[in-house]
Amino acid sequence: MAQDVAVLDFGSGKIDVLIGERGVNNTICINGMGECDYAGFVDGEWLQPEQLGYAIGHAVNNAETNSRTKIKQLYVGVPGEFTTVVCRDVAISLTKKRKVTEEDVALLHEQGDVFENNPDYTLINVGPVYYTLDDERRLIQPVGMTGVRLSGHISYVLAENRFIHFIGRILEQLGIESVEYVSSVLAEELLLFDDVTRDQYVVLIDVGHITTSVAVGRGDGLLGLYNFSLGGGHITGDLAMAFQIPFAQAESLKRKVVLSLNASEADVYEITDRDTRIPFPAKTVNEIVMERIKLIAATVEKCLHKCDYEYPDYIPFHLTGGGLSYLKGARDYLSKRLNKPVEIVSPAHPPFSRPHMSTGIGLMELALNQQPAVKKKGFFSRLFGK
Repeated sequence: MAQDVAVLDFGSGKIDVLIGERGVNNTICINGMGECDYAGFVDGEWLQPEQLGYAIGHAVNNAETNSRTKIKQLYVGVPGEFTTVVCRDVAISLTKKRKVTEEDVALLHEQGDVFENNPDYTLINVGPVYYTLDDERRLIQPVGMTGVRLSGHISYVLAENRFIHFIGRILEQLGIESVEYVSSVLAEELLLFDDVTRDQYVVLIDVGHITTSVAVGRGDGLLGLYNFSLGGGHITGDLAMAFQIPFAQAESLKRKVVLSLNASEADVYEITDRDTRIPFPAKTVNEIVMERIKLIAATVEKCLHKCDYEYPDYIPFHLTGGGLSYLKGARDYLSKRLNKPVEIVSPAHPPFSRPHMSTGIGLMELALNQQPAVKKKGFFSRLFGK
């Protein structure tokens, strides 16, 4: 019998709670959904933290009402700004030549787990970048292979304890009995890219409303994770300030933008306010938008320069999230500024195949794969810090 799971996704401008189950042909069925706008977070700090409990409670209540289900266990996605990634080379001896077991893999992961008494962070996910056996050949799945020594480059995702404690208190007050914290960015990576693609490295740029995450991944792990507080909402803010208009009007104007348009002085974008049509010079609007994207691109480059891993030059960068993906011409302009091909990626789960759903559906996929029927296989259990 299918089992419902519930996930909570913190966007940088909206909270989503999804309740779902596994459907036929490995699809995802969402039985209930709740959302609530909120102030978000900047530089790892909550904006209006006193309002966060209401926003979470509102989203949870709506999801429960829509699904007619009471949430007892909740998987909480931890945004990139509240996490850090540590990669370690670890090895164990198998004492004699034999087949590798799931227990061996779990022991290998434990060898690199030195975070138990860390006062600032809690381990939430463990993911192998690759494994090696005696011949040093890199493997993604060593179970069943034969050797006398098992090694690996293992990625550990840690969440800030202040995030866990603060959110934990809110969820306890809401009557949630069990909470599992997981990395939103890792969930995205595992959802959006297949095994073969991930084995060749991936660079994922998730531009949200007011924050952006840049992740370099390989295998089933994250190699580097970088975050900064710039997003699509800043473009809206720039337009609002430049034209002295309300934020809502600026958002409507942004949705009219076509960056590929070689606008002349006579070209305008028009928005409707009540019965009035308001024109804005298209050339000026495009220039304002491109300046902000230029800044986002420059910051992405700074993040990637910090990465200790050399990924192949030929791999494209991938863009997701709602901050830039829907802006016409933004992908091409971002590609031009980064001097790299940029491809927009979204979940391959209709009707949720939209870039802004990447984290929510990624968390749902990860949570569903943690259910008992799949857990026996042992694969996804390694992705959690247990």
